[in-house]
Amino acid sequence: MNRTKIVLPIIIISQFCCTSLWFAGNGVINDLVTTFGLNDNAIAYLTSAVQFGFIIGTLLFALFSITDRYSPSKVFFISAFLGALFNFSIIFGNQSLLSLISLRFFTGFFLAGIYPVGMKIATDYFDKGLGKSLGFLVGALVLGTALPHLLKEYMQAYSWKNILISISMLSFVGGLLMLLFIPNGPYRKAGTKLDLTICFSIFNIKKFRKAAFGYFGHMWELYTFWFLVPTLLKLYKTIHPQINFNIPLLSFLIIGIGAISCVLAGYLAEKFSPQKIAFNALFLSCVCCVISPFIFLTQHEVLFITFLLFWGMVVIADSPLFSTIVAQNAPSKDKGTALTIVNCIGFAITIVSIQTISYFQNSIDSNFIFMILAIGPILGLFGFSKRNILN
Repeated sequence: MNRTKIVLPIIIISQFCCTSLWFAGNGVINDLVTTFGLNDNAIAYLTSAVQFGFIIGTLLFALFSITDRYSPSKVFFISAFLGALFNFSIIFGNQSLLSLISLRFFTGFFLAGIYPVGMKIATDYFDKGLGKSLGFLVGALVLGTALPHLLKEYMQAYSWKNILISISMLSFVGGLLMLLFIPNGPYRKAGTKLDLTICFSIFNIKKFRKAAFGYFGHMWELYTFWFLVPTLLKLYKTIHPQINFNIPLLSFLIIGIGAISCVLAGYLAEKFSPQKIAFNALFLSCVCCVISPFIFLTQHEVLFITFLLFWGMVVIADSPLFSTIVAQNAPSKDKGTALTIVNCIGFAITIVSIQTISYFQNSIDSNFIFMILAIGPILGLFGFSKRNILN
């Protein structure tokens, strides 16, 4: 059997299993609030704790060029195991907000050895068709991110602890699959020495820098939108009390549908180029941000849900393409570090975005605060304009 035929499916399955750790806390947030007596702001703190852990993890992984100097599959497995362990630890004892934040922080820290490392492994195996491959890979991330919402819906009869246990087991299995079946890829060029300057010098490459700036604008919107999906549904339900939504299931569908758009964007990129598809997806998600306050006025819940589903598709469709362009414009021996540092900065931006939206939610009673999400895409479009990407 040709080993390369099973590489992409295994990477996809492993990425799906392990990235389910990301929003595991959000999937059981109401149970955590009730069980441990947390306040209503806990969800923002726990979400940001994962992001902050991921930022610190990616910064250290990038500075020390971990994925370029060591076997990516082994790094992936160790990270998946430790991330699962910290996620699992939430079920023990009388947790406080501080202890939960700490556990979510370390879960995020080891996700730094999962998401960007999975993309690095894909670049080691796929030279041509990288955009399509990363489309599948980011699609797996999207489904993994949405999974806790689905588990919450279909495991209501079980303890919230079982949800966290299930997700931790998935992460361990995903890491083990990567370790056992995915050796170093044929296009891998290992870094042989520690060079702390790579994280900075790589931004001197013009096309790399432009792709990174587009990605940063995209990240301002992405995770904050995912964070807000249940809130948007609850808000519409409050404005239109006659509506009865299944919020966990709809949250899964709105986030999870992005997996389809990632795959579709990957195929379209093969025909029209990653740059053009990324630009158009970022533009469409920007439009969704701008018109989002007005969609609450519609009396037709089908229109409202359709809008959120469309937004869920375009908000993530450009992500694998920006990663493709970043990887294509980084030196071969530094691709892992390049992907990791871009992820680091991008996720740092998500913390600012989430906390900004949370602040305005608590301070201003207006749906127009959701237009703040458009700031990132507007700046991203400016930095990654059609005129620029052709240079």
